Amino acid sequence: MDLDMAQVRAFVRAAEELHFGRAAGTLGLSQQALSKRIARLESLLGTALFERGGKAVGLTEAGRRFLAPARHALASAESAVAAAVGPDRPLRLDVWGHLYAPLRTVAQVAGDAGELTLGHGRDLPSVTASLLRGDIDAAFGRVHPPLHTGLTHRLVRLEPVDAVLSENHPLAAEPALRPDQLGDSVLWAPGALDRLDFLHRFAHRFGVPTTATTLNLGLVPFLSEVAEDPRRFSLLPADVPLPDVPGLRSVPLADPTPLYAWSLLWRTGSGHPGLRTLTAAFAAQAGRRRWLEYDPAGDWLPEPPVNPRAGRAG
Repeated sequence: MDLDMAQVRAFVRAAEELHFGRAAGTLGLSQQALSKRIARLESLLGTALFERGGKAVGLTEAGRRFLAPARHALASAESAVAAAVGPDRPLRLDVWGHLYAPLRTVAQVAGDAGELTLGHGRDLPSVTASLLRGDIDAAFGRVHPPLHTGLTHRLVRLEPVDAVLSENHPLAAEPALRPDQLGDSVLWAPGALDRLDFLHRFAHRFGVPTTATTLNLGLVPFLSEVAEDPRRFSLLPADVPLPDVPGLRSVPLADPTPLYAWSLLWRTGSGHPGLRTLTAAFAAQAGRRRWLEYDPAGDWLPEPPVNPRAGRAG
């Protein structure tokens, strides 16, 4: 009996999610395509792997027995591919969160990170789907829950965030602002807030009830729209160089200082040797530049780090 790894992968994702729609999304498939793969696998095995009742999905006894060896089969298949390709293949790294310029951070470790092939993902869900399919080896951006089973991430940088607003905004002349002082302003976002987790959580935490969205056509058009209206503001990591947009001002935020968390993300158990080199390069740069310092009394993170370093420099 020859197993189709695409069918096995569809089963494993559905078994982990217990929801065919979510599982299909992580693999970049339609729900119909995922259901067909699982049905073909069940036909080949001659037994049902899932109990289907209404919207609920559960594993049968056969499905529970099959899950662990199915995971092992996928891992073995990936190891076989890696062995055939050889250890010299460049690490495939995708970044997302382009408005916040993630490549600024990657560029600071690239010289010590070994050979990389860089790509761009739309957002965290699309990048995790690429990781789970094996299309890429690692990814870099902001990770937030829920994170799919089978993925590991490591925090590599905490970056202070500034308020960016029109120079005609009532608060534009302030040397620094508390986040809650922005409650009467309009949070301008480059897309729907349900896909922009950091901005969504900031608005909820600091009482900013009015938000508006626009198309993400890049940093210059986005910030030009902010500069046009004295009610608008947005958030940008402090290290992102402001483009030459007339009528724009950047103001530091304090008490607390919001931090944008950059993480490296990969498949659990990935054996590409470049991943160890890349994580070591990030760790070394974080130590030199104090990237991971965090003061819970003076900083704000949507998800505080598990092992923070106290005493971030002001």
